[in-house]
Amino acid sequence: MGKIDWKTELTHHFDSLRVIERCQTETIGYFNQFCEFIAEPAFESLADELALFRIKSRQKKNKDRDIRFSVCFPGTKDDQLHYRISLPKNAVELRLKLQVKARRTPTADYQTTDEDFMPGLFPLEVLKMDKDDVIHDIIEHYRRFCYAALTSPD
Repeated sequence: MGKIDWKTELTHHFDSLRVIERCQTETIGYFNQFCEFIAEPAFESLADELALFRIKSRQKKNKDRDIRFSVCFPGTKDDQLHYRISLPKNAVELRLKLQVKARRTPTADYQTTDEDFMPGLFPLEVLKMDKDDVIHDIIEHYRRFCYAALTSPD
């Protein structure tokens, strides 16, 4: 049985660590591109449209980790829905997570769901998305929540 000497093993180990670190750095860069060229323009377009319905919204980006879009209750500054896209810690590819928090009234507790963001896409296909894809996803989550809240027997 041919053994690899320990010096070669050690070299392979450090080479592997460098590859992982490079992938993590590239992935953060890809996430920032996604935010700048897809998510932020989507949020801005949706915010403009929601304003026509007297609904305030806001967006926030946390350095290299997540980007959020909040929708307020109509005519108020109280958040109704949070749509948060995040890059998991130590990610080596662009497999993003989505957290949606919503509440029925300004004083109610948030209902939270965690899922994969755009689960049918391969990691780098996220960078080929159109801002309208993100807008459609936000609207779908918002619509489903509003309908459920309005028709729930509670």
